[in-house]
Amino acid sequence: MTIYVVRHGQTDINLEGKAQGRGGLPLNKNGITQAKELNKTFKEENISFDYVYSSPQERAIQTAKLCSGKEDIIIDERLNVYDLGSADGLPLSEIKITGTVPDMTVYSGVEELSHYKSRIHSFIKELIEKYRDTNYNILIVGHKDSSGMLDAYFRNIPIETIYDDYLKLSASNCEYKKYII
Repeated sequence: MTIYVVRHGQTDINLEGKAQGRGGLPLNKNGITQAKELNKTFKEENISFDYVYSSPQERAIQTAKLCSGKEDIIIDERLNVYDLGSADGLPLSEIKITGTVPDMTVYSGVEELSHYKSRIHSFIKELIEKYRDTNYNILIVGHKDSSGMLDAYFRNIPIETIYDDYLKLSASNCEYKKYII
C-alpha cells in the first residue's frame, strides 16, 4: 500500500498569519486552485486513490474532494486538527508558545499533546493494519499538525513532549508526502 498525506489548501486565516484550529475557514480562491493543481499532478503521475480519508474540517474535506476527484470521502474524527483552545484564531505572532503548543497556563482548552499523538497514531496504525497487504493508494487529507505527526511516525521520530518539534516536519498547503508500506 502507498499512503499519501496532504495538508489542506490555503484559507484566509493561513494568509492572515493566524492560528487556525477548529474554528477555521473553508478554502479561499488560492486554496481551491492549489487543490485543483494537486489533482492535475496526481493525474499526470497516474495516481488514483482507492480510499480517501479526511479530517472533519471543511477545508480538509474540500481539499480531499478537489485533489482526489472523488466525492466519497471517509471522515475520521481522529484526523481533526489539533485543538488550540482559546488561542484559535489569534495572530501567530501574539500567541505565547511553550514548546510546540500554545501555553496551557495562558490559553484554556488546549489539547494535550499526548492525546493528539494518541489519536493520530491510533488512526494510522488501524489504517495500516487494515490495508497492509494490498496495493491500494490511500489519501489522507489533514492539517499542518497531522502532516508533521504522521511524518514523525513514518520516520520513527519519537514525539514524547511538547518540546519535540514535529511541526518542522509538516507539509505546506496542498503539499503531499508519500509513504510506501
